[in-house]
Amino acid sequence: MDDTPLLVQPDPADPRLTRRVTGMDQSGQPVESSVTVERPLTLYLNGQEIVTMMTILDRPEDLALGYLLNQGMLPSADGVTGIDYDEDLGVVVVRTRERTDFEQKLKKKTLTSGCAQGTAFGDLMEGFAQVRLNPEAVIRTSWLYRLLHRINTLPSLYLEAGAIHGCALCEGDRPLVYMEDVGRHNAVDKIAGWMARNGVRGDDKIFYTTGRLTSEMVIKTVRMGIPILVSRSGFTAWGVDLAREANLTLIGRCKGKRFLALAGEGRIVFDADLSYVPEESAKHWRKNSREAEAADAG
Repeated sequence: MDDTPLLVQPDPADPRLTRRVTGMDQSGQPVESSVTVERPLTLYLNGQEIVTMMTILDRPEDLALGYLLNQGMLPSADGVTGIDYDEDLGVVVVRTRERTDFEQKLKKKTLTSGCAQGTAFGDLMEGFAQVRLNPEAVIRTSWLYRLLHRINTLPSLYLEAGAIHGCALCEGDRPLVYMEDVGRHNAVDKIAGWMARNGVRGDDKIFYTTGRLTSEMVIKTVRMGIPILVSRSGFTAWGVDLAREANLTLIGRCKGKRFLALAGEGRIVFDADLSYVPEESAKHWRKNSREAEAADAG
């Protein structure tokens, strides 16, 4: 198993991200547990306040840029001249060379399926039909099972405290970047922002998420130019329809040996010997089954 360090991954030991609290368990005994810390982050585009997000606040610059790109409020990162974060104020400001059309975007809001009832601005489908995903990209099932094992056993805030979602940007059988946040779309946006800030293209990548494969998750993956989307959770009908329209490979319910592909199946190369693939073990990453079930549903 490749244990090459990831380019980016959470630090469960960071005292800013979790807090120890005392309570009582099911038998009435006192216990101490780690809980995830969420904080508000207010995003400005030039001089205009856009949104206040609840986040673990570990990568505010990536989150801010990724949010604006995935909402279609910036056509690309090319016109961005600076991203300024003030930790004391909990404010991040994205500055651009030219005036943007965010005023019109703010007039049109869509309530999304994101955790804590996310709101998307502008037209969710803007530019969607024009994206052409790489038809030559493939995902081998041997890669998929190695990815799942590596991601599930990474040191993470999920293992430390739960109540959090994770997303990974992968290449072949290796995860490159792993991001976590209290909302799954925050984790997606952080990866999108990191890609834009580092000039990383998506046409040869695989995207993994712990969240549901909803319409918004599909739209964001397509916007990022990534041809393959994988999740341990399930699908929505519109998410499947949009994935088929965009020729996005959509693979869900990935647990142990099992998975289900409902779009873009032609990119899958079935090369794994299932007799050597272990079933998912709870001790690998389900530290608390109740918190895990809540995260899968959130």
